[in-house]
Parts: sequence; C-alpha cells; structure tokens
Amino acid sequence: MDAQFRDRAVYLLDEDALVVADLHVGRDAASAVELPLGERADMTERLADLLAAFDPREVVVAGDLLHAFDRVPEGVADTVAALRETVEATGARLVAVRGNHDSMLDSVLDAEGIAPRDEYRVGDTVVHHGHAEPAAEAARYVVGHDHPAIEIEGKRHPCLLFGPETFRGADVVVLPAFNRLAPGTTVNGMRARDFQTPVVTDADALRPVVWDDESEETLSFPPLGEFRRLL
Repeated sequence: MDAQFRDRAVYLLDEDALVVADLHVGRDAASAVELPLGERADMTERLADLLAAFDPREVVVAGDLLHAFDRVPEGVADTVAALRETVEATGARLVAVRGNHDSMLDSVLDAEGIAPRDEYRVGDTVVHHGHAEPAAEAARYVVGHDHPAIEIEGKRHPCLLFGPETFRGADVVVLPAFNRLAPGTTVNGMRARDFQTPVVTDADALRPVVWDDESEETLSFPPLGEFRRLL
C-alpha cells in the first residue's frame, strides 16, 4: 500500500504526508455529557505523537474538521488553532479539505490563514472527504466520511479500509474518524450500497487494517468478502 497506518491516521511514504479525517472538532461541545470530554487535549496530543513518529512535510485533514453545520461552538476556534500550532511546531504545513460538515469552515480557517480545498492532490494521491465523487483523476484516493470500524470477538475497532484498484482503476483508502468521540460504523456485513461514499464500489475487496494500541502493531485482515466467511 506504500503507506503506514497508526492511530487512525495514514502516512503516505512517497508523498511525505500524514492524512487524518473526521476530526469533528466541537463534538465535545455538542455532547450531552455535562463535563468536557477532553477533545482538544486528546487530539493535539495524539497528533503530536504522530508527527514525532513520521515527521511529515504536510498534514492533510480529509474533511469534517468541524462537527456543527450551522454554528461554531465555544472553544472550537481555539482547538483548531491548537491543532495548527501543533503541526507547525514541527515545520509541517496544515492543509484542510472540505467535508459535508464543514459549512462553517471558512469562518474558522480565515483566522488561521488557511484556505480550505475541495480536494487536495499530493503526488499521485488525491485526498477528498468522500461524500461525493472526487473530480480529479489519481492513482490513489484517500477519503473519510464513513468512520469505518470492524468488530472482532464482540469488540469494535476503528479501522482503515484498503481497496486496491477499486475506484476508476485506482486504489482507495478509507480512514476512520480521528476524533475518538465519533462512533464508528461496523463494516463487517456492509456491501458497497451500504457505504455513504461513492468511492467504495466493491466492499468485498476492502482489506481492514487495525492499529493495536497495546502492542503498537498494525494488524491486516483478509478482504471483507473473505473475512465475513471466517467469522
């Protein structure tokens, strides 16, 4: 796959870019839980760990940087600023791709001097949120949107899905939500029609990849079509 998966993010080796998706900043504020859930500290600390591990040239957010459609809850702008500062402290550049939740994105990123993109090309890869078909042709598409997770022995694990040559003859990478408050969608029994993204055209060919926090290892599983028969 010419990429490394770690803690809900993918590092593209040839492109020297780290890609995360579905940060949903402000989900903490939208929660019914009375006390804050620590969204800002959790994401900035984990992002800092990824930056230390890979030292990328760029960090690309593949859409849904924000959670709320119609407002910017208190603290959201500060969290986005903290994320940008975390990235830039390492000498990397933050790039934001627009997702379907990002109707308020311009108002937040203007203050950070960042212009959001509808999609972003880095080398032979196009990063897109995945809520619609990408406009550009590419050898690989990296998307989010569906928040994939896989259930193994009754436990749900966020997972990357890798589909070689499954969209326009190009490889597809579907990322899980980087925000750990965002619920994952269990993909074990899903068919292509069950995915919200049109980039998934052959669910049986998608290979789940899981990052094991305890062992700090990447675990690869057979494609979903075969994996379902093994369960």
